[in-house]
Parts: sequence; structure tokens; C-alpha cells
Amino acid sequence: MLKKIRIFAATFFIITITLLFLDFTGTVHAYLGWCAKIQFVPVLLVANIAIALGVILITRLFGRIYCSVLCPLGIFQDVVSWLAGRGKKNRFSYRSPRKAFVILRYALFATFALSVFLGVASGFVSLLEPYSAFGRMVSQILGPVYKYGNNLLAYFAERVDNYAFYSEDIWLKSMTALIVAMLTFAIVGIFAWKSGRGYCNSICPVGAFLGLFSNSVFKLRIDKEKCKHCGICAKNCKAACIDINREKIDYLRCVSCFNCTQCCPTGAIKYRHSLPKSPDKLTNDGLARRNLLVGTTLLASGFVTRVVASDGGLAPLENKKIPKRSRPIIPPGAGSYRNFHDRCTGCQLCVSVCPNQVLRPNILKPNMSYERGYCRPECVKCSQVCPTGAIHPITVVEKSSIQIGTAVWNQEFCIVNRDKVACDLCARKCPTAAIEMIPQNSEDSASLKIPMIDSYRCIGCGACEHLCPSRPHSAIYVEGVETHKEV
Repeated sequence: MLKKIRIFAATFFIITITLLFLDFTGTVHAYLGWCAKIQFVPVLLVANIAIALGVILITRLFGRIYCSVLCPLGIFQDVVSWLAGRGKKNRFSYRSPRKAFVILRYALFATFALSVFLGVASGFVSLLEPYSAFGRMVSQILGPVYKYGNNLLAYFAERVDNYAFYSEDIWLKSMTALIVAMLTFAIVGIFAWKSGRGYCNSICPVGAFLGLFSNSVFKLRIDKEKCKHCGICAKNCKAACIDINREKIDYLRCVSCFNCTQCCPTGAIKYRHSLPKSPDKLTNDGLARRNLLVGTTLLASGFVTRVVASDGGLAPLENKKIPKRSRPIIPPGAGSYRNFHDRCTGCQLCVSVCPNQVLRPNILKPNMSYERGYCRPECVKCSQVCPTGAIHPITVVEKSSIQIGTAVWNQEFCIVNRDKVACDLCARKCPTAAIEMIPQNSEDSASLKIPMIDSYRCIGCGACEHLCPSRPHSAIYVEGVETHKEV
């Protein structure tokens, strides 16, 4: 029964979180966006102490339920392991943790913990953080397939005069992000195919951290009187944590999947209450765990301290090229480049929901560019879905006055200068009236007009850059600002 409940809950969460990264309409986010905001590392980065302590408390009471029910990358490994084991029984075996792997695991965890402690979601954190890694795989690999299916459905629906569906452009937003996603898929997939939860218990820093609290009140226990030492439980344990010869379970690695309770022919393994062990006799493992718990307490105290402390325009003749910006543009609600860089884990949830094709991955963390659209003043979707606080929630009214960049005019590319034709598209489409057309020749009011930009009124939405008819380079483009401000 426990295994069925776990599978039901895990199925709900992996389907929901997958849809969050695939849904470009915002429908799923409106009702189930909370599933992304209870993921452990985003909770730490957004400084939500209540949920973080809740996850730790649940782990201390019931074991690593988080890893087997809430973590999408963990559930993904279970799916791969299940596919690999179809038609194969008893394919796992107990593996005593090798010292080198233990050192590697906690070295990775220590580096990861230091980054979180400093409030910096570095590239290292982004690569190893399980929720973000899963998000990149879904958005980069499964996302295009999902959109192809949507476009096919929209095509047939249109043939019967049904316009409930609409087509979405499918394009490669970042080759680097795609390569990272494919490498993650390959590495995690190979681990899962061969050794079940091998990635969880070898590399994943969240698994290493929660393992410190996994000697829980309720846990799996082996009844030595009923156990016949057949080894079936160990051969079905995807965490390879049951040492049947010594009749012990390594709770640091156990993810409470309950496979062992279902396969044991004598019912010798039960999930039940267990009183804490007497503290006067500590094994070497216990001392190591005690030292790690002390370090975790210091990390937690530092964490608490940190908490306190397609529009109109000319038809394009060729694709636009990305301008060389001296400073990247970050989304409204990020506040500053430093806040965005420190908190963003590169999960790409904001990229998935952006309806204007403005956000795109750059290495891992997203930035903005306006070749395919501009940041419409009425859209605040990215700020509503970010689970880490890299983009704070804002309203439409607030967004209309947030300056994320300023427009710059390049007279060399402007068709007024280059082709000697009249054009005022940038001024007509500017939502804040920050662009005024003035005579090219100040002594001749009848001369062609060129744009003059009021940097105090410009919010950096990119409407001018996107709609500029100059190709391949826009004659007007946006430079990001380090700290956003109100205009």
C-alpha cells in the first residue's frame, strides 16, 4: 500500500512539473505553480525558512520522502530504472560505499552548500541542482516535440474552423543550453539505467544533505527473526543500501521507495517507528554524521543571518543579428544583475512561459534579446513563475515604470541615413514616448527626421529594436542596466 501511495504522489508531481516547463499558455502555472516553489534549493535561495525546515522535518520523521516523491529528477531516474528492469528481476545488489565516492560526494556537497550559504547560484549550483537540471532537459529536449504536437493539433483544428489552439514558433534558443541538457540526460539516464538511484547517492548535493537527516523516526527495519537471508530485498533495492549479510540498511542512501517491503517473501521488512539510538555509543559513521550535522547547523545559522540581513512594420528580408551589448538585459522584477546572477539556477521556467520569445538561455542563466519579439508592458509571466527569487513578482502597473535598459541609436545602420528614406517606426511604437523624431538638419525643418532618445523615459522594452526595419542590424538597440530603477 505504501509503495502505491508513493507512486501515485510521484506521478502527480513529475507530470505537473513537466507540464510547468511545457505550458506556454500559463494555464498550468495559475493552478499548480506551487509545485515548483516547494523544490528544496529554490526554497533556500528565496529564503523560505518555513518550507525548508518543513522538508528537513519530514525527512527526519519519515526518511527521504522528498527524493522519492517531490524531486522530479529523482522520479525521472525511477522511470528510467523501471524501463531498464522490465523483464529483469533481482538486478541490483548491495554496494558498500567506497571511501573515494564518499569523499567526492561530500566535497561536491560542501561546495554546493557554500554557494547556497553565500546566496550565489553559480554555474556549479545550476549544473547539479536537480530541479533545474530536470527543467533544462524538459524545456530543451521535450519542449520542441511538445510544440510540434501543438502545432499539428492547431493545423487540423483550423481546418474545421476551430481556433481554440494556435501555432507556436519552434527555434533553437541556445545551442549551449541544448548541449548541457543532452549531457545531463545522458549522464543521469546512464546512472539510472545501470544502478537505479546511483546519481542521487553519488553526485546529487540535495540527496547528500537530506541523507544527514534520514535516520528518521519512521523507517524501514529488518526483523531478524523473520529474515531468511534470501537477499531478494537487496536485489530489488535501487539505492543499493540493504546489506542483508549484516541485516542493516544504510539510511544515508535509502530513498524510501518501499520496493523491499513489497518483494520480501517473509514480510521481514517493515516501515515502522523506531526509537533513537542511545548516544553513548557512536560508531565512526555516527561520528562522521555528527560532524556533518554540526556543519549543517552552521550553514543553517548563516542562512538565517542572510535572510534577516508580431506587430506592424516592414516585412523582414533577412533575420536580425544579435547586437553586441556591453551589458546584458535581465527581466523586470530581477532588481539588479547581481541579484539575478546570485539566485538564478538556470531552470528555464521563465524561458518556457515567455510568450514574446524574448527570454533565452545564455550558457545556463537566461537573458533577453529582441530579434523575435519585445518585452510587452502588459506581460509579467516570468516574474510570476520564478521559484528562486531571481525575478520577484511584479504587477503590470509596476512593470510599466521599471527601467531594465536604455535604447541606443546607431546612425550608421539607420535607413534614414543609409537609404535616405523617411522612417519613424521606432517613435510610433515606443510605449513610453521616449523617442522623438527631430530634423536631420537642424537648419532645415523639412529634412528627413531621425530619432532622439530620452533615456529618462525609456524602460528598455525593446519595441524599437524589434520593430526597426534595418537589417541585419537594428539601427536602435537596448543596452541593459546593472540596477533597475523606476522612471
